[in-house]
Amino acid sequence: MRQYGPDLTPPWKKSRPAPEVPADHDLVVEEVATGWCGAVVACEGGTVTLEDRFGKRRAFPLEPRGFLLEGAVVTLVRPSARPAAAGPGRTASGSVAVPGARARVARAGRIYVEGRHDAELVERVWGDDLRIEGVVVEYLEGVDDLPAIVAEFAPAPDARLGVLVDHLVPGSKESRIAAAVTGADVLVVGHPYVDVWQAVKPSSLGIAAWPEVPRGQDWKTGVCRALGWPQHTGAAWQHILSRVRSYQDLEPSLLGRVEELIDFVTAPA
Repeated sequence: MRQYGPDLTPPWKKSRPAPEVPADHDLVVEEVATGWCGAVVACEGGTVTLEDRFGKRRAFPLEPRGFLLEGAVVTLVRPSARPAAAGPGRTASGSVAVPGARARVARAGRIYVEGRHDAELVERVWGDDLRIEGVVVEYLEGVDDLPAIVAEFAPAPDARLGVLVDHLVPGSKESRIAAAVTGADVLVVGHPYVDVWQAVKPSSLGIAAWPEVPRGQDWKTGVCRALGWPQHTGAAWQHILSRVRSYQDLEPSLLGRVEELIDFVTAPA
């Protein structure tokens, strides 16, 4: 008499095992049953927690074939423990960290940026470096009054002034203002983006690219609308800033300019 096993499913109907993928931090996946898409922010016990682009979080069980990674079905597993990296630690800007270093007394020199978002982004990546160097960053709320601000600051060899400007491209209003104030003790540099938001890499936010916003529309509101984000620019910025963990999340065109300003204001008189 022929013996049959407990599983009578034909081989061609059986599900093939899905590849196992470690649920590493920041891995972006989609949960199969609900369609929830987000980045891994925690993996504890038998669950994984995903954070979507609005900052909302939700936990899911680590079930076989439970997630999609770049459109392919996978099984998420807990990441294996990794040995601590040897060598000195690094700051968010990539500089060698100095454990226990105390902040230096503030220099007379300063770095000015256009707005609050610029200042928060610089602090997020270069904050440790700036405190060790004693460099204070202030924001202007625009560059229209920059000539008067520079005159009042009165830059000198021992009190240099560096300025970071948005949308510093040939022929722009910003470029004309920058040319009027640049001198031996004043350095004005800038990035090509309409707003510092664009200096954050789209890949760090889980989007393909920053959307094009028609002229005449408020750029930040247009971005929120195009990406399907709630049209609350303050909340949108906090979401963007939360995804910036190091210099690797920023475009090189901003990185180089900020490093240039730090070198300028900290150079010996």
